[in-house]
Amino acid sequence: MAHTDHLTMRRVLRREIAGTIGLLTDEQDFRAMRRYRSFTFDDHTTYLHQVEKLLRLVAAQGGHTTVALFDPEEYAEYCEATGLDPDVPSSRARFTAELAGTGPALPYDGRPLAELVPDLVDEAVRQATWEYASTLLARLGPCASCGENIGRAAFARAADLVARILDTAPPGNRHLVCSVTGTPETLLAVLHADDEGDTTQLDEAEALEFTTVLALGIATDGPGGLVMRTTAPGTADRVYGWRLRAGGLEPLTAGEVFDAYCTDIESGDLISPESGVDYGEPPDLGEEGPAPRHG
Repeated sequence: MAHTDHLTMRRVLRREIAGTIGLLTDEQDFRAMRRYRSFTFDDHTTYLHQVEKLLRLVAAQGGHTTVALFDPEEYAEYCEATGLDPDVPSSRARFTAELAGTGPALPYDGRPLAELVPDLVDEAVRQATWEYASTLLARLGPCASCGENIGRAAFARAADLVARILDTAPPGNRHLVCSVTGTPETLLAVLHADDEGDTTQLDEAEALEFTTVLALGIATDGPGGLVMRTTAPGTADRVYGWRLRAGGLEPLTAGEVFDAYCTDIESGDLISPESGVDYGEPPDLGEEGPAPRHG
């Protein structure tokens, strides 16, 4: 009787253990892992199918699983730094466990992997963009003339601008895109702000990345811009934006916004405008102090 009770308790406890699985999302990463003899899969499609079956089984038993993006290069570096044998399943398990807290990861919510994988890759790109922009901001250091930390000052200004952009936006759901092209690489960040009556719902990680990229554009005074599209029931979508200039934002004219949306980026050819979309000028963001100038 006691033995049965112990088995029952262990089954109950097992349902409360959260797990993480490291996923090889593309064929190239999968091939890289095949150099390890202990990695026994030989077909990527079959591998994904088996992972999905396992995720569904755990979910059906009441378990919770986080799906993390497994990078073979980062795994090899991790094993070298920690002295672990990379050709041992327990090393992969240890690396995967740490991914849940540090790497791109999403909770498994029952969706097919074909739907979850693009979101996981987007999460990886978003995290990499934030880390890269944060590193560049930190490298700017203090202002030579006033001693103020350039990166921190730019981030505070960017956060204030984002808040005022959302406060002055018309009702509806907002989709903001910020691009900064003056850095070694072009950075792109997206922010979704859903209108919930008296409150605006933001994803904190998404907002942090967006603000960091905008801050980098402000701090470096490089080419870039910010465009917002608002969508509300019963009204035409509204699109307007700003260019980055002099440590702040300068409104784009309706014609400039129209040209930006109706020109193919690669070919330069004109694209037919969307029906039911109003390309206009942004609202006044209100009074703000002069942008800090650092020497």
